[in-house]
Amino acid sequence: MTMHTACRRGVLLVNLGSPDSPCEADVRRYLEEFLSDAKVLDMPAWARTLLLRAIILPFRPKKSAAAYREIWASEGSPLVVTTRKVCEKLQEVAGMPVACAMRYGNPSIESALEHLKKQGVRRLLLVPLYPHYAMSSYETVVEKVAACIKKISPEMDWQTVPPFYDEPLYIRALVESAKPFLDGGYQKLIFSFHGVPERHIRKGDITGSHCLAKPGCCEEVGHPAHARCYRMQTRATVRAFIKASGWPEEKCEIVYQSRFGLDRWIQPPADEVLRRLPSEGVREIALISPAFVADCLETLEEMAIRGREIFIGAGGTRYTVIPCLNEHPFWIEALAGYVKKWGTDGCFEKE
Repeated sequence: MTMHTACRRGVLLVNLGSPDSPCEADVRRYLEEFLSDAKVLDMPAWARTLLLRAIILPFRPKKSAAAYREIWASEGSPLVVTTRKVCEKLQEVAGMPVACAMRYGNPSIESALEHLKKQGVRRLLLVPLYPHYAMSSYETVVEKVAACIKKISPEMDWQTVPPFYDEPLYIRALVESAKPFLDGGYQKLIFSFHGVPERHIRKGDITGSHCLAKPGCCEEVGHPAHARCYRMQTRATVRAFIKASGWPEEKCEIVYQSRFGLDRWIQPPADEVLRRLPSEGVREIALISPAFVADCLETLEEMAIRGREIFIGAGGTRYTVIPCLNEHPFWIEALAGYVKKWGTDGCFEKE
């Protein structure tokens, strides 16, 4: 489809990011950028710098580089390669310029905005590729894009797609992508979400007195704190998936992966659950990662490789990882649906 420079509407897709290569130097640069973000390591600047320089950067890049080498594709980082392909397919369907960027690493948000500006885009729809709100993912993307637009194209009018954790188009795509695996006779379907520290949940509580303050806080319907509660939103995704798919609720379990540091993270940890299940007679499971819309280090190495080793090593016999949405036609259709909801006047319609 031909694009015209006079086109004034465009879309920016933003995901987390990846090092430029799995070599240790590139991984170190990537980790330094990622972990220097105060939304990720939320501590005083001096403490963050000390932690990075004295503990993380001297040791972690070597280990992370080895993990990246396990999953690196001939085309490059799986996350970046997939996001670019999704960008191309959405542009074809949407009929307007679409660019993709990474919050950390390349392609940068700055370069993507420059690209859209050169194509005459003056009205922008930002799509953070995170279904759930978290300060270390969704929030930092929105803040970074806002700063870059102010610098690069202050006249640009822009809106952001809200977290779509239970939005019907996303849930339909999730269910359709999982369907080929759901008839496999598994004893459990494990929903593995990226974890966050409990302090992030409390910081996001706009009421200051609800999140993690009492049992069942996530089940209270319509509480204002839920607009920024990652934990509640992950549970809402599972409820919506169960309703749309018909998968038995009693055969579901929610876990949280990717713990980092010594702080308490939201529970239960994925590795502990995978280690425990076989002792309870659950030896055949499928695992899905709804917080990730594209396969990446956390799904391909952490869960598909190390998670399998933990589960099988503990006595499990069948461990199937369901791929992320990636380029699934229903996911492209969902993204196109968000663009359509944006409206010809450049105003995103909230339900």
